[in-house]
Amino acid sequence: MTLVVAEKDQIEARVEERLGGMGLEGPQGGEGPDCWPLERLPGWRVSLLLFRAVQNAAELRLKAMSGALPGAVISAAVVLDPFQVLVAAHKAVHLHRLGKLKTKALHSEVIYNLSPSNNISDAFRRFGVADGDTAVLVVLVEEEGAERVDPASVEAHVNGQRVPAGELSALADLARVRKTYKVAAEEERLGTLLDAVVFRMAAKEAQ
Repeated sequence: MTLVVAEKDQIEARVEERLGGMGLEGPQGGEGPDCWPLERLPGWRVSLLLFRAVQNAAELRLKAMSGALPGAVISAAVVLDPFQVLVAAHKAVHLHRLGKLKTKALHSEVIYNLSPSNNISDAFRRFGVADGDTAVLVVLVEEEGAERVDPASVEAHVNGQRVPAGELSALADLARVRKTYKVAAEEERLGTLLDAVVFRMAAKEAQ
């Protein structure tokens, strides 16, 4: 459904208020170029491992389902920017701490939070890695003091090339993003595509 300007302005105000409370003003370096701290959730950090030219996506999907591959394993085609993932991760950690996850685990909650829909199965279908994907994003959400996942152990599962998370925008399928989030052309004239995506992620709370 296309948002009229008044609705968009209201959502934008709510999103800005929420993101300001998260301490997320945009991508920023943490313990490395692809690691970010969740500033309003001390002790939590998010690492993004991005791969291109992936040749074993079907295998990765099965490993993600079985738990053999740690983290949230996501189709990079529907992710525009690290900030989009940080918003989803922040909400996942917040609900985890409250004991109110809507899915069975923290990393599956990240995938669910990326979706504009409240349907969990639909979220995994649209955002989880698919057999034909050639660009894959693995998201690790970790708490200080817990055993950390060695990025090299994740890389060992992937038959592809690891690249900086900053290349997400180059690997995103913009037509697919617009279709998934139902973004109309007039919205992009009022703001960026990333704005519209984050608006949808936050607005689903009101559905």
